[in-house]
Amino acid sequence: MPRGQSDVPELRLEVLQGLVSKFTAPPNLQLMNLFPETDSPSNIIKWESQEGTRGMTPFVPPGSIAPETAPVGFATHSAEAAFWKEKMYFDEEFLNNIRQLGTVEQYQESKITLAKETARLTYRAMRRKEWMFAKMLFDGSFSYSTASGTKINVDYGLPNANKVTLAANYKWGTGTNKDILGDIMDGKQVISDACGGNVDYAICSSTVLKYLANDTTIRQTLQKNMFGDGSLFSGVRNPIVGVNTNIIASLLNIPNILVYDEKFEARSYLTSAITGSSTVSFTVEDSSDFVAGGTLRFVDVSAGTYEDRVISSVTNETNTIVVASAPTFNYRSGEDYVFMRKNFIDDNKFVMFASNVEGQKIAEFKRAPFGLNRQYGLKADSNQIWDPEGIYIRVQDKGLPVLYQNDAVYILTVE
Repeated sequence: MPRGQSDVPELRLEVLQGLVSKFTAPPNLQLMNLFPETDSPSNIIKWESQEGTRGMTPFVPPGSIAPETAPVGFATHSAEAAFWKEKMYFDEEFLNNIRQLGTVEQYQESKITLAKETARLTYRAMRRKEWMFAKMLFDGSFSYSTASGTKINVDYGLPNANKVTLAANYKWGTGTNKDILGDIMDGKQVISDACGGNVDYAICSSTVLKYLANDTTIRQTLQKNMFGDGSLFSGVRNPIVGVNTNIIASLLNIPNILVYDEKFEARSYLTSAITGSSTVSFTVEDSSDFVAGGTLRFVDVSAGTYEDRVISSVTNETNTIVVASAPTFNYRSGEDYVFMRKNFIDDNKFVMFASNVEGQKIAEFKRAPFGLNRQYGLKADSNQIWDPEGIYIRVQDKGLPVLYQNDAVYILTVE
């Protein structure tokens, strides 16, 4: 007679949670580890952002009453915590293998499969948190769905002076009057003037790193100092561009330059049919992760074929996507799907920030409670099904990144 879930050590809750706690974030996920985490007492996350922090205590005559001052908060923000979860089903055959006595090979293989799939679920949940930090730092806002299906938009209120798009002649890749060093110095100056922070992080993709490495002014500057032009291409080098980012970091006086090429995948099933060579606007189950300019792949599940189109616009309130040109073939609602792969940071952005201002971190992740036992942080659990026999393993998390010092981030669109 088959044993129940509680009789299988690998499927007990404490073991599953132990597996999850052992899976640290993949080395290519970096943003969510830059800032601390704290617990929020409720589902509603509240925080204050501020601009500037360099006030001074006033002079007063001896014996007089101390003047009253106000908190440094510039704006009050409130948003419902984002909640993300998914589950995976393991069927009777898998469970029999993991339970089977006297068959070490099958037993070990099933244990390895369980660990791998739990790790995959865990990494997907971590990637969602990484996505939220990326949207906060690289775009200044993002959208997500609440329990009622309402679309929530979180805008971190970055000042306009901290979001700069270069004019055509000054673009780093194609501009005839580009001034990369000057643009970076200007950004550092904006942050310093606004809040007194010193830029200690810069993040870009390999594409933008190539602009830096091939810039004539940067190379000439390196030739005149102790690094020499050759040092840019020696030592610990970026695996794609082949340059030593530590040399560029020293030149720019930015301690940490992260070359970040990690991607995420957005996938959603169609909720409206598509007529080949005609339909350019359609709806999907959830459009939150799709962005204009991305390459959208239409997948015909039954035929096993696909085709790509460029996204023109996305309306999250109605889950509507518009593509630049209609796909060639027909696609069915509820059966076929679309997906998009995209870098966390766009190939045309160079982002700088001061991670600390006056000794305080500029951001943190607020964990929110979920479940009947008010769980905080990433959690794994399972549920057994009677007929057909099987088990679901679920991973879930809840929270929101908050930005306290919104003028400590500088987003430069270079192409």
